[in-house]
Amino acid sequence: MLFNRCQHLKQITQRCFFRAQGKPHQRGHLMLSRTFALAELRKSWRSIYSLVGDKNIILMGPPGAGKTTVGRIIGQKLGCCVIDVDDDILEKTWNMSVSEKLQDVGNEQFLEEEGKAVLNFSASGSVISLTGSNPMHEASMWHLKKNGIVVYLDVPLIDIIERLQSMKLNRIVGQNFGTPMKDLLTSRRQYYKKWFDMRVFCERGASPEEVADKVLKAVQRYQAVDSETFISTRYNWPKDYKQKNSTKCFSEAVTEGLASDGGLFVPEKEFPKLSSAEWKGLLGATYVERAQILLEKCIHPADVPAARLGEMIEAAYGKNFACSKVAPVRHLSGNQFILELFHGPTGSFKDLSLQLMPHLFAHCIPPNCNYMVLVATSGDTGSAVLNGFSHLSNGDKKKIAVTTFFPENGVSDFQKAQIVGSQRENGWAVGVKSDFDFCQRAVKNMFKDCDFTGFLVVEYGTILSSANSINWGRLLPQVIYHASAYLDLVSQGFISFGSPVDVCIPTGNFGNVLAAVYAKMMGIPIRKFICASNQNHVLTDFIKTGHYDLREKKIAQTFSPAIDILKSSNLERHLHMMANKDGQLMTKLFNQLDTQNHFQIEKLLVEKLQQDFVADWCSEEDCLAAIHSTYNALGYILDPHTAVAKVVADRMQDKTCPVIVSSTAHYSKFAPAIMQALKIKELNQTSSSQLYLLSSYNALPPPHGALLETTKQKQHEKMEYQVCTADLNVLKGQVEKLIQSQFL
Repeated sequence: MLFNRCQHLKQITQRCFFRAQGKPHQRGHLMLSRTFALAELRKSWRSIYSLVGDKNIILMGPPGAGKTTVGRIIGQKLGCCVIDVDDDILEKTWNMSVSEKLQDVGNEQFLEEEGKAVLNFSASGSVISLTGSNPMHEASMWHLKKNGIVVYLDVPLIDIIERLQSMKLNRIVGQNFGTPMKDLLTSRRQYYKKWFDMRVFCERGASPEEVADKVLKAVQRYQAVDSETFISTRYNWPKDYKQKNSTKCFSEAVTEGLASDGGLFVPEKEFPKLSSAEWKGLLGATYVERAQILLEKCIHPADVPAARLGEMIEAAYGKNFACSKVAPVRHLSGNQFILELFHGPTGSFKDLSLQLMPHLFAHCIPPNCNYMVLVATSGDTGSAVLNGFSHLSNGDKKKIAVTTFFPENGVSDFQKAQIVGSQRENGWAVGVKSDFDFCQRAVKNMFKDCDFTGFLVVEYGTILSSANSINWGRLLPQVIYHASAYLDLVSQGFISFGSPVDVCIPTGNFGNVLAAVYAKMMGIPIRKFICASNQNHVLTDFIKTGHYDLREKKIAQTFSPAIDILKSSNLERHLHMMANKDGQLMTKLFNQLDTQNHFQIEKLLVEKLQQDFVADWCSEEDCLAAIHSTYNALGYILDPHTAVAKVVADRMQDKTCPVIVSSTAHYSKFAPAIMQALKIKELNQTSSSQLYLLSSYNALPPPHGALLETTKQKQHEKMEYQVCTADLNVLKGQVEKLIQSQFL
């Protein structure tokens, strides 16, 4: 949009110039035309970067962030008033310098005096550069925020410290206590993250002009509330363009889960892309900090304000993970690395999204509405979603309930015990006498049944939604750990930034590998996506041939039940992107899959798919052998899903660059398979005994404390849950019954 507008301005200038140039004797006309061109230029520039009504742009950041200089540049570009709190408010109010005032009254009194001065000040349509300590005074910040957009200049600490050393400032609150400057600046961040509306993430050594341009773009984005919309993968341009509600905001995509036409929500525009310098700025960041930066770029603040998003991320990843790194990368051998995604409370990669997604969901739902979240699980999602939604506030739990459907005989004994044991006052488990594909199809059919969904709204005031990876709010957080894994390899010195890596992912519903694709779109240099299947290898066959064929296929139960899936829902999102968002083609393909159990994509799309993807599958024998050989050689126990991925990585990866293997679950969840692989004879034990026996091996990764505790608790509890036949109407009846018990 900005490029097109600039082209338009260039055309205006040229038209005005050549109009006068045609009459060289009329110099006055030339000057008038140039004046008109400049006026049009200024008018258009301001229309791009106009302030929100009479609101102020408020620049916030630590001392040395460059707020004053950046503020002056922005004021010059916008032609508006520039106010520096230090020079224009504090010193004029006190009739003395800020450093003198600080020495005179001390730190605590200074903050109060500074706050009072700001409370007595008001402005509109201005650029205001705050002091580094303004955000430490709550009342004055609320006063400023009421009439302004607070933009946080997130400048690298090393840049700030270098500037402060050259400036020799002696007016920083807390400076006289002898606290190292780095520690002082780090402690200030807790105040900054509370107030900002938009963050400007600054690269190392960025010039004030570059930062000013970023501020203006951030303000423009803040204003453009309707610019970041979502469409269905079956959105048909131009047929659907004039229909009401054909596009959705982030909040609507999250709360609705599945599009009304049966498609999946995807961003209408491309993913935001970070520059190399911005990625390098995240090398020393924690997982929480990386998540905040990346998700701010993907979620408009009108949907989730940045400060609230930060609180959710802290709640999700701050204390709920056994490893402080949340999703650490471990060197396995040679050029293979393991991305450990099992340190969350339920021991699987689903925790990485389902500790955050419920908070996003609760924030996005409209007031005075009840929601029943339906989930189909192949094993790990069930316990993860029940655990995640159980952490909501009591008020939110009264409005949001969860029902998870799992194949009664299609998950491991431990997974079943974990799902059933995770039931809480707002969450239930329902076993279904069928496979995962039936459970997933049943959930989708309930969404598409307008009579049923309408009945639930009218009769019980309850709306259906989903927490499977068909829900955008569930899929998006998974992008973070793929990006974070690459940054960890760089920061640990295994690769330099910009060097490519491959990723190998045990794949069933295609969500995990799709999140890696999105990470690449944001700028992470992933070369190949290696999809690893077990004996249910429909997806592998599709990647090799372009033919998705479910005819005469039945799910085989394997040691890796989470990928015992034949219908990969998220594949639709990827095909939609490859086919240049051809919603009509997606409708045709996936309707054909529903009615005829197969579809074939054209050769051009197959070639496009195979540019980035390779795939293979692993037998049960090879899976157990990989667990055994890896433990014998390295003392590391792979869970069966990770073993599937390692077998395929060994087979498919060409060893010219590192490969990151996603370890999607802790081996404790599959103790019988592990004991069989390690040839441990004591197989006829309770799951608790099996876990404790495995933990005595002193292998890597260490025993999962939360899983051991869960097993201990389940020994003393009678696990009650509902079991239903594979009948859609029976499942509908169960949903209605649970809604009655929760909301009436």
